[in-house]
Amino acid sequence: MKDINNEFGRHYLVELINCDSSKLMYLKDVKKVFLDAAKKSKANIIDSHFFQFDPVGVTGGIFIRESHLSVHTWPEDRYAAFDIFTCGEMDCEVAIEVVRLGFCAERIIKKVIRRGF
Repeated sequence: MKDINNEFGRHYLVELINCDSSKLMYLKDVKKVFLDAAKKSKANIIDSHFFQFDPVGVTGGIFIRESHLSVHTWPEDRYAAFDIFTCGEMDCEVAIEVVRLGFCAERIIKKVIRRGF
């Protein structure tokens, strides 16, 4: 059992604003960016699942040994939201930068929540 002052992990909540809408439309593009982010951040990928909305937009997630990454896109608004929950040593800042560059976001807003007691 964890000590009352222990942290179980960190939860990153990231808003990607003024993205290139063409990068947010289709599953193959979003999945490629996200898998690249997971790999470059040294996350240990277990599985992934993504869903294509009709006509455009994607939701999906990657299960990692450290926990998960998930994404939701709104191409019509040039917006994407994603989160990373990790209890491991992956480099979340690298993952965030890979996604920012991959979606060509002009701006990001990031919040980090410490999970645990």
